[in-house]
Amino acid sequence: MHRPALAAALLLLTACGDGGGTAAEPSAAPGRPAPTDAEKAALLASLPAPYAGADLDNGRRVFARCRACHTITEGGPNMTGPNLYGVFGREAGDKDGYNYSTALREAEFTWDAERLDHWLENPREFLRGNKMSFPGIADAADRRDLIAFLKVETGYASAPEE
Repeated sequence: MHRPALAAALLLLTACGDGGGTAAEPSAAPGRPAPTDAEKAALLASLPAPYAGADLDNGRRVFARCRACHTITEGGPNMTGPNLYGVFGREAGDKDGYNYSTALREAEFTWDAERLDHWLENPREFLRGNKMSFPGIADAADRRDLIAFLKVETGYASAPEE
């Protein structure tokens, strides 16, 4: 392969995610230590069913499809899609500095695991008129694993027990 073609192929794989299980970006902000594997395992175990039994490695692989458009680090940049740090509990269409479609700006819901699951299954059907071109993730186990991965990597804090 010629060098320009090889460089273009590598750039495309990096931007679009090759699904090969490469590590996602760290979830810690600069100057803050990344959560340890034990801390991530404890957060995963604290999640409600079915997320507590999710496969974080598979979730990381599934997220490879998303990282061309989304970052997940605290304070990370918006790209084609908004930064997803803190997405759980955030009002739809309400990430500062991101230019949402009218459909999302006018949506009246808060992102939770159930809504994200339906969104990920088929974004165009979930909320008609949004600008996300991603076709969706058909496999329910992949969506479960991705949602658990996002909860562990994006600053999710489970509600305190009453």
